[in-house]
Amino acid sequence: MLIRYKKSMEKIAMGLLSFMPNVKEVKKLQGTIQEYNDNPNWHLFLWKDEDDIRGAIGVAIDGDDAIVQHISVDPSHRGNGIGKQMVCELRNMYAPMHQVMATDETKNFLEKCETEA
Repeated sequence: MLIRYKKSMEKIAMGLLSFMPNVKEVKKLQGTIQEYNDNPNWHLFLWKDEDDIRGAIGVAIDGDDAIVQHISVDPSHRGNGIGKQMVCELRNMYAPMHQVMATDETKNFLEKCETEA
């Protein structure tokens, strides 16, 4: 299930986001987390499965669009459908008020989720 990110989960969120290719640098990672903390239009959610957090998905609200900027799953749990579940829950959460869109970085994964639906 998706849970809203809280500042107390910062280290977990940073660890998950660090698996994304363009967020690996520490300064970039810290800036990204700071943006999720400070920007009211940026929302980060964590995927909690059983007792552990296994993934993260972040969106930026821009008008009618909810743009998926970040999506990451713990490498030891990839291939289990967690990413797809996060995208589905996010779509349900934001529809019909917002259309879920992708960035260049998340486009391929979101398209894959569409074709497997």
